[in-house]
Amino acid sequence: MSTLSYKTVSANKNTVNKEWLVVDADGHSLGRLASKVAMLIRGKYKTNYTPHVDCGDNVIVINAEKINLTGKKWDDKIYVRHTGYPGGQRTLTATEVHQKDATRLVEKAVKGMLPKNKLGSALFRNLYVYEGAEHKQTAQNPQLINLNELR
Repeated sequence: MSTLSYKTVSANKNTVNKEWLVVDADGHSLGRLASKVAMLIRGKYKTNYTPHVDCGDNVIVINAEKINLTGKKWDDKIYVRHTGYPGGQRTLTATEVHQKDATRLVEKAVKGMLPKNKLGSALFRNLYVYEGAEHKQTAQNPQLINLNELR
């Protein structure tokens, strides 16, 4: 009676198998896409998820310029940064950020959903965002994943 028939498996960086996934952002809402991509990067869809280990997948997001924002968010959503000097607060709307660099919207949304520590910084390096349908990671043979099938 003292033996258990199950054991809690805790992953480490040697036992983790990382895959390459492609996500097509065409027609998806920004926040819903970002939350699912953040969960893929974090590894929460895997059975051996461990909170303090990078056990997620490498995710490639294509067609980032075709992302949707609902309502009046293109004009009302504000991105704030600070130059570091007094009175140096700068703001940009979502439209202005999208015109400068369309990948920045997806990157900022996903980064905000990752942990704010060293692990979060390491996880963010597993994200690759591209404007068009072409990407540089064809040698890794990434598999296309449908976000509508994920919860």
